[in-house]
Amino acid sequence: MVETLRARYGYALVVLRGLVKTDFRLRYQGSFLGIAWSVLKPLMLFCVMYVVFAKFLRMSDGTPTYPVVLLLGISSWQFVTESAGVGLRSVVDRGDLLRKIHFPNYIVVVSATMGALISYAINLVVVLVFALFSGVQFTWRVALLPLSIIELYAVTLGLTLIMATMYVYFRDIAHIWEVLQQLIFYAMPIIYPLSYVTDRGGLLATLARLELLNPIAQSIQDIRHNFIAPETQPTVWNQFDNWALRLLPVVLTVIILVLGVYLFRRNSKRFAEVM
Repeated sequence: MVETLRARYGYALVVLRGLVKTDFRLRYQGSFLGIAWSVLKPLMLFCVMYVVFAKFLRMSDGTPTYPVVLLLGISSWQFVTESAGVGLRSVVDRGDLLRKIHFPNYIVVVSATMGALISYAINLVVVLVFALFSGVQFTWRVALLPLSIIELYAVTLGLTLIMATMYVYFRDIAHIWEVLQQLIFYAMPIIYPLSYVTDRGGLLATLARLELLNPIAQSIQDIRHNFIAPETQPTVWNQFDNWALRLLPVVLTVIILVLGVYLFRRNSKRFAEVM
């Protein structure tokens, strides 16, 4: 029994490794700059956002580390959109492969998110270089960074599994997600500091603080807080005294991941028939 399980998981890991390599190579195949685009895309978006929001609209927290914080937020959000955008289509795009070779269907979704995770890791190295040149003073909280990244990956994987399941039945999900990701992007404190809203006080400040209960926003803020600026980045841990509210994003992350796994496994046996 144990040997059978080892063989099964070993085979799954081999398939996963092969799919991740293939997806990552095909993503930049035919491109002159190749893998460099995984770094150039967030850098170009960062330049545009920094000029528009930090320079013209003056949406900045006034600290020297803000440009690095902005770059880190954009890189983290791009990981979410890249994972979901490629992952939700992965089952349909790999339909022929799933019919010919027998392996767990979830591997094609995981491989899409893992490919995006590799790009994210490359971007984190770029952020680190910028941070060093910007004179960022790292603290012991950097040790908490892997936990924040794991949480961001978990909530992203859960959402991707849910949308990949729905996309098999309803192709409109891809278009709906394109609209939703724009709304979520501007609703979260990614391109503007949360203090820009909270300093206004009143209802706006309350609503801004409630944004941190969004698992994606909370994860990105925690990544910024632990990696770059623990003194200036608000998170659920320093904005709320109630432990139930502090733990709510983590609980929602677990619920989304479990729901995604459940829905995907329940419907995966019928994917071949539907496609």
